[in-house]
Amino acid sequence: MKKKILIYGVGPFGSLFAERLKEAGYKVSLLDHGKRQEDLKKYGIVIENAVTKEQTVTHVPVVECLAEEDFYDLVIIPVRKNQVSSILPTLAANKKIRIFLFMMNNAAGQNELVEALGQERVMIGFPLPGGYLDGHIVRMLPVNDKKPMALPIGEPGGRITERTRETAEILNSMRGYKTDIRRDMDAWLKTHVAFLVPTFVPAVYACNMDAKRFAETRDARVLSVWALREAFNALESAGEIISPPGLKRLKYVPEPIFVFLLSQLAKTATFQNALEDLKTKPDEIKHLADEFFELIRPTSVEMPAIKRLAAYIYQEQEPLPSGQKDIPLNWQSVYGMLGAATFAAALYKVARK
Repeated sequence: MKKKILIYGVGPFGSLFAERLKEAGYKVSLLDHGKRQEDLKKYGIVIENAVTKEQTVTHVPVVECLAEEDFYDLVIIPVRKNQVSSILPTLAANKKIRIFLFMMNNAAGQNELVEALGQERVMIGFPLPGGYLDGHIVRMLPVNDKKPMALPIGEPGGRITERTRETAEILNSMRGYKTDIRRDMDAWLKTHVAFLVPTFVPAVYACNMDAKRFAETRDARVLSVWALREAFNALESAGEIISPPGLKRLKYVPEPIFVFLLSQLAKTATFQNALEDLKTKPDEIKHLADEFFELIRPTSVEMPAIKRLAAYIYQEQEPLPSGQKDIPLNWQSVYGMLGAATFAAALYKVARK
C-alpha cells in the first residue's frame, strides 16, 4: 500500500516536496488556507526554475483540515516559525499520526513541539534549496538531479531510531535529494539562525532590500562580517555548539576578502532568490531575531555590530546611504597572509638552490 503523506503548509518548500514525493509514488495531500488553498485547487502546484524559467505543473489533492481521526504515515510541516504555535493544538488533537516533521528555522529549541506532541512524534529538519511564492507560482532555485542536495533531519534529542530511518527513506526517494541524518539538528538550526538573522539579513535591510545597493554599500557588508563573528562568539558563550563545525572557520577569513566576496555573492541568482523570499516574511525575521536574542541573553559578549544592525530588523533606523564606506577595513590579516606567502616563497627558493 502506498504511504500517505500530508504537506501541512504549501509554500515554496512544501510545493517542491509535494511534487517530488508524488513523482516518487507516494499518496500526497496538501493542506493550506486562504488564497493559497484556492490557488492550489485552481492551478495545482506550479513551480518555475529560477534559472531556466521552465515551469512544471503538478496536481495534488487538497484537504480542508487535519481531523482528529485522519491518518498519515508522515506529516511534513515546512512553515514559518512564528506560525507554529497556532497549529500545534490541531496537530496534538490527532493521536493517530506517528511522525510530524517540522522543517523550519528555529533558535528557541524544541521544547514547545515536544510538550505539545511528545518527543516520540516530533522530528526536525530544514528545507532546501530556496524559493519564494509569487502569486500562485513558486519560483525555486534548481535542484541538481545528478548532484543530490543534502536535506538535514534529526530527532529532537539526537537519537537515530527506526522512524528516523523510515523518514529518511521517504525523503531519499525525492529526485535530487539525499537525507543527511544528524544527531545535532537542534544545534544546526540554532547556528543557521545565528548565521543569517542578526548578520546578513539586517545588512540587506540596511540597503533597502536591494541587491545592487548591498553590493555597492561596503559599510553594510563590513557590519555583517563583524556581526557574524559576534553571533558565533555569543552562541558558544551561551553553551551552544556551532554546527556544522566548519562554519567556525568563517571567523578567520580576512575581513577585506570576506567583504569582497559578499559583493560578488550579491550578484548571483541565489542571492536574488533569497532576497525575494525575505521580502515576504518580515514577521518571521523579527520572531527569529527575538529567539536569537533570548538564546544569548545570559552571555556577556560585546555585540556592537549586531546591536547596530538589529535596528534595521525592528525598523528603528533609516537605510544606509547607497555606496557608504565610512568604516575602515582591517587589512592586518591580509598583510599577515602576504608576509607568510612571501616567507614561504623565499624558503622554497633557497631550498631549490
